[in-house]
Amino acid sequence: MPKNSKVVKRELDDEVIESVKDLLSNEDSADDAFKKSELIVDVQEEKDIDVEEESEVEDERPAWNSKLQYILAQVGFSVGLGNVWRFPYLCQKNGGGAYLLPYLVLLLVIGIPLFFLELSVGQRIRRGSIGVWNYISPKLGGIGFASCVVCFFVALYYNVIIGWSLFYFSQSFQQPLPWDQCPLVKNASHTFVEPECEKSSATTYYWYREALNISSSISESGGLNWKMTVCLLAAWVVVCLAMIKGIQSSGKIMYFSSLFPYVVLICFLIRALLLNGSIDGIRHMFTPKLEMMLEPKVWREAATQVFFALGLGFGGVIAFSSYNKRDNNCHFDAVLVSFINFFTSVLATLVVFAVLGFKANVINEKCIAENSKMIVKFLRMGNISQDIIPHHINLSAVTAEDYHLVYDIIQKVKEEEFPALHLNSCQIEDELNKAVQGTGLAFIAFTEAMTHFPASPFWSVMFFLMLVNLGLGSMFGTIEGIITPVVDTFKVRKEILTVICCLLAFCIGLIFVQRSGNYFVTMFDDYSATLPLLIVVILENIAVSFVYGIDKFMEDLKDMLGFAPNRYYYYMWKYISPLMLLSLLIASVVNMGLSPPGYNAWIEDKASEEFLSYPTWGMVVCILLMVLAILPVPAVFVIRRCNLIDNSSGNLASVTYKRGRVLKEPVNLEGDDASLIHGKIPSEMSSPNFGKNIYRKQSGSPTLDTAPNGRYGIGYLMADMPDMPESDL
Repeated sequence: MPKNSKVVKRELDDEVIESVKDLLSNEDSADDAFKKSELIVDVQEEKDIDVEEESEVEDERPAWNSKLQYILAQVGFSVGLGNVWRFPYLCQKNGGGAYLLPYLVLLLVIGIPLFFLELSVGQRIRRGSIGVWNYISPKLGGIGFASCVVCFFVALYYNVIIGWSLFYFSQSFQQPLPWDQCPLVKNASHTFVEPECEKSSATTYYWYREALNISSSISESGGLNWKMTVCLLAAWVVVCLAMIKGIQSSGKIMYFSSLFPYVVLICFLIRALLLNGSIDGIRHMFTPKLEMMLEPKVWREAATQVFFALGLGFGGVIAFSSYNKRDNNCHFDAVLVSFINFFTSVLATLVVFAVLGFKANVINEKCIAENSKMIVKFLRMGNISQDIIPHHINLSAVTAEDYHLVYDIIQKVKEEEFPALHLNSCQIEDELNKAVQGTGLAFIAFTEAMTHFPASPFWSVMFFLMLVNLGLGSMFGTIEGIITPVVDTFKVRKEILTVICCLLAFCIGLIFVQRSGNYFVTMFDDYSATLPLLIVVILENIAVSFVYGIDKFMEDLKDMLGFAPNRYYYYMWKYISPLMLLSLLIASVVNMGLSPPGYNAWIEDKASEEFLSYPTWGMVVCILLMVLAILPVPAVFVIRRCNLIDNSSGNLASVTYKRGRVLKEPVNLEGDDASLIHGKIPSEMSSPNFGKNIYRKQSGSPTLDTAPNGRYGIGYLMADMPDMPESDL
């Protein structure tokens, strides 16, 4: 709000007075003395009025029912599928337990400071991402629009993954599980195992052929997969119903969607620890490879995981925090949610590798049994002498230790002939070293492990219901990152916007449920979010630290929280975080340039994956995804810089609303020296609600039934108060 000015209001009926100029033009010049006497308000009264106004505005904005509901919403948004199927893979790939150190360091340097920054600006300005960054600097208002575009792109394919989980969930209510065995094919003469399944595995075949019915390349659409189309529709219906009333509806669902995954993870961990081989998996997982900490790639991947794990730049964090009270301790929230996210990732890693350790043990036992039979066969044929086999070893019921002993003896004795025997060492570490992530972990490796569980359908139902809830928690935050800023800015009805958004997303999302849809999911995952979100968060950091001013922002936080945040955040926001983010952006661009753009296609004849490059049109789509996501930033900057939209003609900075009425006011946010705390935000300026004692009458003046502008209606008066301290304006 412009400096040294104050907007006051008295609501008498439903009439709206369009602008301050219109109102003042109705004043008679002879009323100057009257106006002066009416508008001289002392500092204490003004403060009381501010309190009444602020509380009224807060009452009008939806709020969380409790602090627990808010924390669960933020946890549900930040803890998603990546914690279960991305973090364990990175941990295994980048040094096991040693990977936790760079992850923790980067969580403290990038994660918590930037998460705290988004929470605080959302809580103070009480608007979605568009309103927040438009308030901080109108020229950088495109940051909020870019966040909305990225949220929409991510929501398109993220809900497809929820649809896949719903499909597997629906197929889990049968014994045996449909992916337990390879299907048999019958012809006129005999029955045989499906060749594609025999060459791969039952779970791999079920995923690619039965679930996705995948084509051989992205260019072969193959038509819609009706099963996945129905599941996608069901996923969007669930999201729409949960979000249609905003946090009033989604907040209640958070109690289940955020807490249920922890119940499942703990149950899985307890069950897995009672199975053979689980300790081997956990030991393999957390055995530190300290030498890998010196590799730059490890730090780059850790920084990327921290960045996306907390949902930075999406706008969901800002949207959720905008429904908080202004005196909420968002610093505590930032630290709490960040560490809950970290410990959830560690818990998920324990569960994944305990289960994979059990699976590796089962496969290893089969390997030992098969190779023991081969050794017995060689002994009967005379290829191997019986004398070299220790007498205490019974090859018909051999243990893993005894088998490895026999294997080593045969390898030494048959040094030259050994390769021709085709014996396998059957080491459990070889199976655990097969790194899998993403859909390969959830729908193939983990699914295969559960087929060996006692009561496997129960565990399958629990696992895929957990994936659905993890996905929904993140989807709620993603959709809130679209709905809240658009509703705040354009004042459309939330219910209508939610339905339109979900319906549009479902229609566009049909490209992901073609037979080639999985390849489009890969494309969107690789190109629609990574670089645009990095640029968005860098601009957020710059907007607060250098455009708005880090010193002013620290003062705002002190006034809002009731205590001064540690100076650690000052140096992080001003120096360290921007440098780290720029380094991460450069490293990501270099890595993207060095990695050939392509995807892993499933080749039916070979029953295996093969890397294929995107066709020319696919490359164009990849580039368009990145350009469209970041385009709002320069577009809004140019529009504001060149004054293509007049500030007084109803642009986003100057149009605010109250109860469906548009109130226009000439606003110059750029020239506002007032801080976020001491200045009035747009929502407050457009619809102030002052106490009845706002108009102080001259002694001896008659009682008036109208506002000082001489009309019944909502009157606005702008008064200069040179004697009032700036902090009270």
